[in-house]
Amino acid sequence: MPDRPKDVKAGPIKRFLDAPADSVGKTIVVAVGLCLVASMVVSAAAVSLRPIQQVNAAKDKQVNILQVAGLYQPGDDVAEAFQAFEPHVLELTSGTFTDRFDASSFDDRAAADDPALSRALDDDPAGIGRQSNFVTVYLLRDDVGDVDKVILPIHGYGLWSTLYGFIALEENGNDIFGLQFYQHAETPGLGAEVDNPRWKALWPGKKVQDANGELQITVAKFAPPAGVDYHVDALSGATLTSVGVDNLVRFWLGEEGYAPFLANLKAGAI
Repeated sequence: MPDRPKDVKAGPIKRFLDAPADSVGKTIVVAVGLCLVASMVVSAAAVSLRPIQQVNAAKDKQVNILQVAGLYQPGDDVAEAFQAFEPHVLELTSGTFTDRFDASSFDDRAAADDPALSRALDDDPAGIGRQSNFVTVYLLRDDVGDVDKVILPIHGYGLWSTLYGFIALEENGNDIFGLQFYQHAETPGLGAEVDNPRWKALWPGKKVQDANGELQITVAKFAPPAGVDYHVDALSGATLTSVGVDNLVRFWLGEEGYAPFLANLKAGAI
């Protein structure tokens, strides 16, 4: 093949290939190309792994419900153990269950973002912005079919993050069996001590309301006037996280949260 005449300009691809390996243009093109390839690989991996992530997230949630109810044993089949619970979608304002949604697939968080299923909060001590009108609660029954425990989802803002968890109540709807958070981003060694077994062990046996039905449960440095039965010690060195936990627990167990449901439970209507 005859040589290209010297007065004919080389095309852009030829000029790029002929450029030195350390030239600015070639360096930029290679870097951009690598970024594009890497982003496509990461995106493909994220899409392909999403079903697995969803399954793992659901399993982790089930584990936390089993733990807060005192039923989790390492090595047990989580799905099989979780069958002991009855999921129900609860309408908060009435405190009654609804069959409007499938309790096994209802997404509480998605509902909170749906204007048709939620409401914006003017008075928002838990710092959640919007509250779903419907939440999924879990009943655990005894051998004769009576309610033994109720597991209620709770969430609210701490110092750095929204804490998501569950609180377990005895069948009377007033005695706390346990509290557990399964997602948060609080400071390790400080606010993250909400995960410390020693702090979680302070919750069982505490009471939500006094004999007059007034909400009394408190997370604070000192016990409230109602007494130690309604008091959980604040986390040492994590004042704002403790305030956040106090706010979210009182919000969800109060009139804007589960109070109507707990009244129905005490009355034997559940």
